[in-house]
Parts: sequence; structure tokens; C-alpha cells
Amino acid sequence: MSANPPTGAAPSGQRRSDRASATPPTQTAVKRQALELFRGLPRRYDLLSAALSFGQDPRWRRALVAAVAPAPGMRLLDVATGTGMVAAELLSRCGGCSVVGLDQSAEMLAGARARFAGDDRVQLVEGQAERLPFADDSFDALTFTYLLRYVDDPPATLRELARVVKPGGRVASLEFGVPPLAPARAAWRLYTAVGLPAIGRLASREWAQVGRFLGPSIRSYYARHPVERIAGYWREAGLADVSMRRMSLGGGIVMAATKAAGTGDARSA
Repeated sequence: MSANPPTGAAPSGQRRSDRASATPPTQTAVKRQALELFRGLPRRYDLLSAALSFGQDPRWRRALVAAVAPAPGMRLLDVATGTGMVAAELLSRCGGCSVVGLDQSAEMLAGARARFAGDDRVQLVEGQAERLPFADDSFDALTFTYLLRYVDDPPATLRELARVVKPGGRVASLEFGVPPLAPARAAWRLYTAVGLPAIGRLASREWAQVGRFLGPSIRSYYARHPVERIAGYWREAGLADVSMRRMSLGGGIVMAATKAAGTGDARSA
């Protein structure tokens, strides 16, 4: 694992988005909540994240990685990498790739560093998705997981993510969803209201907090940003051929797209 400064960081004179080059922002309530929520989670994160998704998270991650189709020689960016589970899946599928994992939580990155100790294919960077410390068109593909619920401005964040991907590169995301069919949605509501908090309490105080938080967070996010509108955010960011795959009756959503050529100004829209 590399501990050097991020390769592809914008050198002097290299064009970057205004958001990326500005002074780092004051933490908003959303940012503070996200940082506090994940501070105590790295221990047993892999096992419990699977439990909180009713065992579906590993399957969803595989679908996420398949959506970007990593190939040997590619340089990949995994945003909100956490303890590195998606980065590990990317390398499992493509041993000839290199992966940069970025996360705003130092505690989560510590778990990723332990996972990738001695692996020079992986570089880990502490930073924010809204202000990526990379030059334009730096990566062949990009993944992000459970991210947009924790940012203040999802459309602007998507523009910033698209900025660092080369034209023709793939972008894919994984997020929890709310099942669209009534029977599955009723079961989902019961599980998020009762099952998730119960599972969290069995693990720790921090995970109990996550169990209580997830259901209301997911419902609130889609009330403010319906799936169709989110797909529009992707297109506005210069991402074409947007696809959406509902998994596990809609409990997980994998979205994917290709960065269109000639969309370098989308970030300033």
C-alpha cells in the first residue's frame, strides 16, 4: 500500500473545479453527522455491514464492480472507500489494476490501511468527495458507495466525481434503496424500524446508533431526491447512458454510466 501524496493531484496550472481549489469548507451538520457516525465503526465493519443489509451487501458490491468492468492497466478511484471493501473487490476482479481509495474518515481509513498493508497497488487518501484532490481526467473509472446521503449537494458532488474521470470512463454507485412494491416495502420498513436497531444493539453502542439512523436516513434521502431525479443529476454531470439496477427487491440500487466526451465544463454548470 502506498502512503505517498495522491498521484494525479492537480499540479500548478492544471485545471480543476472551483470547488476543489477553494479553501476547505467549514463542516456542515451533514458532514459532522457522517464523521461522528462512522468514527466508531471500523471494528467488525465488514461483518456488520453485511448483517445490516440482510446479507446482501457483498452481492451488491460485486454488481457495483462489474458495472465498471475494470481491466488490467486501469487506474481506479473508489470514493467513500471506508475500510476498503470495494477496493478489495476491484483488485479481486482485476489484479492488474491500481486503486486509489478516498474517504473523509481517518478511522475508517485506518481499517483500510490494515487491510492493504504491503500492497503497492493501493493508495489511500483522506479527503472529501466534494473537493477531490486530483486533476481533471485522472482516472479510468470511479466507484462510490453509500455517499450521496451524506453530502449537502448531491448534484454538485456528482459533477466533481465526473470531473476526475477520463472521457469514456465508467462511473458506478451503490446505495440502499426503498423497495417499490408494497409487500417488499412493508417488510423493509419493519426490518429498518425493528431489525436494524436490534442487530446494532447486539454489536455495540456505535452500531446501535447506525441501526436507528439508517431507515430514517434512507427514507428522507429518497423523499428529497427520488431515483428518477438522481438519474437526472448524473446526466447533468456529463454522464451518459445512465442505468439503474434494483437488487434484492429494491433494497439496494446500483447505478452506472459512462462519462461522455466533451463534458469538461459540466462541473461548473
